[in-house]
Order: sequence, then structure tokens, then C-alpha cells
Amino acid sequence: MALQNHLAELERRHDALDREISKELIHPATDELRLAELKRKKLLLKDEIAKLRCEVALPTFH
Repeated sequence: MALQNHLAELERRHDALDREISKELIHPATDELRLAELKRKKLLLKDEIAKLRCEVALPTFH
């Protein structure tokens, strides 16, 4: 269950970054470095989410 909670938290953070990127793009004087950093963080979260989903989907046998 803890893994599912962690996954849900990562998804919330991913969505928050998506909203922050959208807000940044609206501004006429967009800070390109900040935008690149936000996109990098979002991509890292996406990768971690995908990894955790694979772990949840594939049961381990011992």
C-alpha cells in the first residue's frame, strides 16, 4: 500500500509541475532556464512513475 501512496504523491507532483509550466508559458517574459528546469523535473517524475507502475504490475516471486 505504501508503494501506491508514493505513486499517488508522485502523480500529484507531476500534475503540479504541469500546471506550473503552463503558467510560465503564459507570461510574456518567460524565464527559459526556469522553464527548462521545470520540464526536466517533470520528465524525471514521469520516468519514476513509469518505473513504479511496472513494479506494481509485475509481482515478484521469491
